[in-house]
Amino acid sequence: MDYRRLGASGLKVPALSFGAGTFGGSGPLFGAWGNSDASEARRLIDICLEAGVNLFDTADVYSNGASEQVLGEAIKGRRDAVLISTKTSLPMGDGPADYGSSRSRLIKSVDDALRRLGTDYIDLLQLHAFDAGTPIEEVLSTLDELVRSGKLRYVGVSNFSGWQVMKSLAQADTHGYPRYVAHQVYYSLVGRDYEWELMPLGLDQGVGALVWSPLGWGRLTGKIRRGAKLPEKSRLHDTASFGPPVEDEHLYRVMDALDAVAEETGKTVPQIAINWLLHRPTVSSVIIGARNEEQLRQNLGAVGWTLTPEQIGKLDAASEVTAPYPYFPYRRQEGFARLNPPAV
Repeated sequence: MDYRRLGASGLKVPALSFGAGTFGGSGPLFGAWGNSDASEARRLIDICLEAGVNLFDTADVYSNGASEQVLGEAIKGRRDAVLISTKTSLPMGDGPADYGSSRSRLIKSVDDALRRLGTDYIDLLQLHAFDAGTPIEEVLSTLDELVRSGKLRYVGVSNFSGWQVMKSLAQADTHGYPRYVAHQVYYSLVGRDYEWELMPLGLDQGVGALVWSPLGWGRLTGKIRRGAKLPEKSRLHDTASFGPPVEDEHLYRVMDALDAVAEETGKTVPQIAINWLLHRPTVSSVIIGARNEEQLRQNLGAVGWTLTPEQIGKLDAASEVTAPYPYFPYRRQEGFARLNPPAV
């Protein structure tokens, strides 16, 4: 397993990490992902550690805390062998104090996560969404206190816009608060919006990407093809509305390229889609998920080999879309491109 620095921090993370959203799954979204109990989770973690995957990502909102609890039970006795990443800020209830990133909410959320995980520290805490109702200085000063207390080692964000990340980093630099070193983002061959603003920001500011849904919300499993019906057992029937949209023709064009590369390499479509991401700038780790051992072992096969420049070019061309304003001039016009060369 390749290990990479997480952004500009000193923390080294594996190129592949494991998403624990399938642990203890319940409800229309997380129940469709999977519902591994502690025994099943322990076996999946065993396989991950054997392969060098030691970073496990979860969130308080995953099955209302059940994911954190199952993960905590599954790592008992080997806390020092793993890195734990969790997230907070999304609603955990209907009350006014049940969501957001206020001082009181963050302190309570971290304490609750520590209890569920059965540990006294979290390696990486990420804010799951930007809280426009809480001053950034309040958020950062609270995170600073939690880091100084030893409850948190590093901090990051997830699903922030560029200005939200940049304003937070500026405040951190001004007041000496911990900087965000990670941004957990959606990025895939059928969703490359990350490249337009957040990737250049990550390069400039030393913010590493932890990629969620690298298979395009289950669309790049190799089971969806042009002219074929969606498989009956696909979780997209129940969860498509929760995830990023993808136009059918764009998906089919990418799948055609993936099939061509799969024939050349002998690798599976998911392995190729994940491997492509591992060569993108700022990507520190790609979060893989699995409901069972077979899925996990297949996804772990995405490392240990490299696509050729020609194969990468084929995937790049098939997955490229026109960037929105104000980004498209920088891709199309020579004068703009000279001033701001693309990140990729």
